[in-house]
Amino acid sequence: MFINQSLSFYYIYFSTQIISYRMSDLLQKLEAIHFRFIEVGNLITDPDIIADMKRYVKLNKEYRDLEVLDQTYKTYSNLLSNLKSARELLESETDEEMREMAKIEISELDEKRPLLEEEIKVMLIPKDPEDDKNAIIELRAGTGGDEACIFVEDIFRMYTMYFKEKSWKHDIIHSSEGTVKGYKEISMSIEGDGIYGMLKFESGAHRVQRVPETESQGRVHTSAITVAVLPEAEEVDFELNMTDVRRDTFRASGAGGQHVNKTESAIRLTHIPTGVVVECQDGRSQHKNLEKATSVLRSRLYQAELDRINDERAAQRKTLVASGDRSAKVRTYNYPQGRITDHRINKTMYNLSSFMNGDIQDMIDALKMAENAEKLKGETE
Repeated sequence: MFINQSLSFYYIYFSTQIISYRMSDLLQKLEAIHFRFIEVGNLITDPDIIADMKRYVKLNKEYRDLEVLDQTYKTYSNLLSNLKSARELLESETDEEMREMAKIEISELDEKRPLLEEEIKVMLIPKDPEDDKNAIIELRAGTGGDEACIFVEDIFRMYTMYFKEKSWKHDIIHSSEGTVKGYKEISMSIEGDGIYGMLKFESGAHRVQRVPETESQGRVHTSAITVAVLPEAEEVDFELNMTDVRRDTFRASGAGGQHVNKTESAIRLTHIPTGVVVECQDGRSQHKNLEKATSVLRSRLYQAELDRINDERAAQRKTLVASGDRSAKVRTYNYPQGRITDHRINKTMYNLSSFMNGDIQDMIDALKMAENAEKLKGETE
């Protein structure tokens, strides 16, 4: 069992340095990325690299990531070159018309430069190498009994409507129904572009304040559920030794048709060294359930190893927005007041109805901006 430590070049490069933002520093950093981009471009055409699939896949991803920064380097380099030429022309030219043209160009470039430099600073913030991965979301009822189970279903619906808007594919892995309504727990995999980076802020305790359906006197109750978002680990990320895994089959229960009680299609995997248990019973095929369960088990173990590494470098990488503490209260949904409050960034929105119908992008964007601001501040202190 291992976790891949060879993160992208620029992630390691900028994570180990204090970033100052003088013009020359930005250019030097972009030049380093430019040369690495050329190097990786040559490597991915090397027959020996192509034969090593794991390395080839990683280098291809690094090449795609560096390509955007390389284009920005060219844009910034051209701007500085043009600005230098215009200033030299202003100093040497005696023709008033030419001098006026140089002044106009200098003014335009001086106006563009700080905007581009701010954009570059954000681009140079160390990117979490997990952000581009697919994700697995696990929702579990916490305090609140039946009402918590109902809220699990509400949040599940909220996410699936958001996924539909983003054209992301989701697939239920495992579910356990509540005694009255909703789910005690439900987990699903999500496929698409940049999913983990978008959803990772959802991890934590989500609290709901409302009058439960079962409440006869109209009193507001508080219930809670937990959300865990895991990056989906592929075999090239994490090697799972299946000799360490015990596999059990059993008959599925709950909704799903007559087949669930007639065939042992459900799968339970137990990772013996850690005791981590994963179940999958929502598919009709035992083979498909095994495939899904293995993916979830690999992702949970991968996340545990990431958490260990993150703890070791907590001073560099831990942020208020995405601390990784899944027990922390992150958000409150207050139905009487129609508001949602994210406690990490003290942001309150009063569009609860549309929010619960999947309109959550503004909150996610605010969390991403807050995390980037924290990282930027930490690297310039």
